[in-house]
Order: sequence, then structure tokens, then C-alpha cells
Amino acid sequence: MAESRALHDGAIRPRWDPRKEPCVAALTLHNQRVDLSLVEVLHDADELLTLEGSTPGERVAVLEFLLAICFASGTYPKSADEWPGWVDEKHALRPAAAWLAEDRENEVWDLFHPTEPLGQNSLLAPFLDEHGAGPAQLVIEQVGDYSQFFDHHHLEHPSPLPVADAFRAMLTQHVYGPAGRARISGKETLGPTITNLAATRLGTRIRVIALGSTLGETLRLNLAPVSGPAGELNLSWTVGKPRRGFKSKPDGRPVSGLADLHSYLGRSILLRPTPTGEAVDRVLLGAGELLSLKDEHLQDAVAVKRADGTVKPLWASATRAVWRDAHALYAAVDRARSSHGTNDGATLYQRLALFPPEDVAPEPGQQPARRIQLWTVGLVAKQTTAISWVDGVFPFAPGLEAALYLASFRGSQIAEYVAAALGKAAYAAWTVAYANPKPGDKASQIARFDARARHWAATREPFDLLMDETTLGEPVQESLLDYAATVAAAARKFLTECLDSLPRNAQGAKTQAAALQRFDDELALAKAPAELRGETA
Repeated sequence: MAESRALHDGAIRPRWDPRKEPCVAALTLHNQRVDLSLVEVLHDADELLTLEGSTPGERVAVLEFLLAICFASGTYPKSADEWPGWVDEKHALRPAAAWLAEDRENEVWDLFHPTEPLGQNSLLAPFLDEHGAGPAQLVIEQVGDYSQFFDHHHLEHPSPLPVADAFRAMLTQHVYGPAGRARISGKETLGPTITNLAATRLGTRIRVIALGSTLGETLRLNLAPVSGPAGELNLSWTVGKPRRGFKSKPDGRPVSGLADLHSYLGRSILLRPTPTGEAVDRVLLGAGELLSLKDEHLQDAVAVKRADGTVKPLWASATRAVWRDAHALYAAVDRARSSHGTNDGATLYQRLALFPPEDVAPEPGQQPARRIQLWTVGLVAKQTTAISWVDGVFPFAPGLEAALYLASFRGSQIAEYVAAALGKAAYAAWTVAYANPKPGDKASQIARFDARARHWAATREPFDLLMDETTLGEPVQESLLDYAATVAAAARKFLTECLDSLPRNAQGAKTQAAALQRFDDELALAKAPAELRGETA
């Protein structure tokens, strides 16, 4: 329940403090859903399985804020040597909970404070009533294209958003807000560049989080060792470090530490509470901070090569599932373990390589002594319109990174080759079925026989099985042979079903035979992955 505070004129000002109010949903070790305050989450982290949330991005945003609190409170390992043992130290996060529960004179944790609202820019206050919109503008998945030049009647809908939901949506905007133009008018508010929304810190790439068996272990796995101060929290725009203006686009400011990084204000946001303070009924949103990010601030990012040959951090795509590049995660750990240099634990993958490999590989079917999940989360967006969240979970066990890399890399290669074979089979069917096609009809005619979309949708499950078997110590080559046979058989079935629409005559039979023969021939070629021919690589 939100608190209220009397003002000098007798009016009541709502007050809401996420340290004390239930604001985060989590699952207990008994799979019961509970709503907790931030203090309770950190105090009970080792009695909780995981955070719950309406989207993967929301869960990541809350984790980011919890990591920021841990760094600001000094709750983190001080060296790479200390890190592996610290991860297993139950209740190691309780000092962060105690720190958070304290009321410090220079900190305001009130979401509705008039001059220092938590996570917000109070400089927007004079413009909130006139230029703000309904609370849908705060929720990435609901706002659509919130450019000021289109129809935004849905944003004006006054249906209030519960305050805890608004708090988490605000955190998600700071972390995942996509690039584009804001709805706010710069000429009538803080300046012309308030409308220019830069992509926020995680808005253009995949965030990789190591998941442990409890929320406490998850947080500790993702807390990098820091030898000195880790910076301060960004609690409000007008407090602490100098912020950018909006008359022109500034250079990105330097990051002062990991607490700063994980709590930076990626958007200028201001929320208006309902009279009771139990919900938010109006929101104003504009450009936020710009950071000058260095490699040390991309500790979980993995570089992958794009189709044009350029290299960039793994990104979310509507057409390419993350599992197809999962081998990049394992390659990063393998490089860190095999490196002869000093491992300072600066990246997630260097830290994972600090765990000693098991003395004996697990017997087939036996769980490894330590199993970690690598959780990948990204937002697919077109300008300011969020299209979808993409996420995936990939198993990891210390010492098995080379085997997991081989399984995921070959698994992706096999799937890519089968997809290419399906494309060539569809073309072969088209050349027989359409003797005199119109150029403009070619794409739709070929699409009639193209089973690649079904292939990609169906291949994730056998890929997951392949990775699980590898984590359980099954021989990689044997698992790859089974995987290849499963994927190839399913693809041929999908192709056959696409050809079922052909007429039941000689021409139809000829078309079907040509497509299936082309598919079989492609899989039998010497350049095909060996596993598709029943051989080991």
C-alpha cells in the first residue's frame, strides 16, 4: 500500500518506496509466487528460485537494478581469486539488503518525490500535464510507434497502471528502450534533442546472464570482481553527477563504475501518480543519458560475424534465432580457459572459466557437479516499435565448454545446410511446376514449396536435446549423428507436405520427384556436413 504525506496546503502527496513496498514477483524454492520489496528480494535471494516478470526484458531490467544496488553497497568479490568461492557463499547478499534498508540523508527512494523522483527527470514536471500521455507510453510492448507525427489515441487512454508495474516498466525503458523519435515536443519543453531517443544500453544487443540454482547464486554469478569502489547509483536525474542538456546532442559521458553502469538513466521519464498513489495515470518520456561504453562495460557481450563480414555483439533478430549462434558463448569460455594470460574475471566468460573443470567427466546421463544456464535476452525492434522479445537458455558446465562448442557449432552448421538444401529443393520444384512463369510471380511461387520456416521452427527442440546430452556427458559425435538424422528426416517431411498441394497428375509427380531428389542429392554431397551422410566429422 502506497504511503501519503501531507503538504503545507493540506493536500496529500503520495509516496512509494520500492525498498519497502512489494514491487517484484519471484518464485520460492517451492515454486510459490510471492511479491516482495527490493530489500526482501536481496535478503531472501537464496530462498528464491528466480524473478518473475511479464516479459524477459522486464526480468533483466530488475536484475540489472539489483546488481547496481549490490555494487553500490560494496557487496561484490574483490578479486578474481575470491570470485568462485564467493559464488557459493549463501546469504552473501544480505549486506546489500541491510545497506538498502538504511535511510541515508542524501538518498531519496520515493517514486513520487516532487524534486528527486526515483529513476526520473523532475525537469519534465512543468510539461507533464500538457505533453504527457497515458501510462501505455511507459510500457515498451504497448506503446508501438510513439513518434509525435502519428495517431496516438491509445496513448491517451487514462486507464491507470499499478505503481509496481509502472516501476518495473520504467526500469525496462532505461535498459531496453529502442531508438527513434519521442512523442514529446522539444520546442515547447527542454530542447530539440529531447525527442531524439538513442538506443539504450541493451537495446541493440543480446544480454547474456548466467543463471544459478537460486536467485542469490544468479546475482553472484553476474557480479564481477571489483578491486576498488564500484560507483554510485543513479537515483534521480537532478541528483549526483552532471547530466546532459537537450539543446544539442552531447558526447557520451564516461562510466564511473559498475553501479553507475547498471543503474544509468537511459530515458528521461516522469510519472504522475493517482491521488491514492496506488497507480500511475500519466507519463512523459524523452531522451536520456548517453554513455561512452568501453569493452569493460560489455562484459557479457559476444562478438559474431554478420553476413556482410562485419563483427558486432550478438544481436536480437526476428529472422535468426539466438541458438544458431550459441557456439559463440562456449567459444568465449574456451578461449578464456585456454588463454595463458592472467584471468582477472573481467568478462562473464572469464569468470566462468575460473571454475575448475571436473576431475572426471560425468558418466553418460549423469548431471555435472555444477550446471549453469546461459540466458540470452534481446529486443527486436523497428525504430521505436517493439516487435518481440527473444530469449533462450543454453546449458553450461565447467570444463565442458569445448564439447559444448563443438556440439552447438556443428548443430548450427547442420541446420544451416539443411535449410539451404530445402531452398534449392523449392527452386527445383518451381522450375518444373511453372514452365512459363511471370517474373513478378516468382517469389510467391517458390514460397509455395519452401519449407525452411517450418524447419527452423522445429529444429530448436532437437538442438536443445543435443546440448542437454552433451552437458550430461554423452559422446558428442554420437549425439550429432542422431541430431542430424532427426533434423534431415523432419525437413524432408516438411518438404513433402509443401509438395502435397501439387495436382495428382504426371506433372505433379514429376515436380515432387525433382524437389525430393534435389534435397536428397544436396545432403549426399561431399561438401555437406559429414553427419548428414551418417559419418563423423
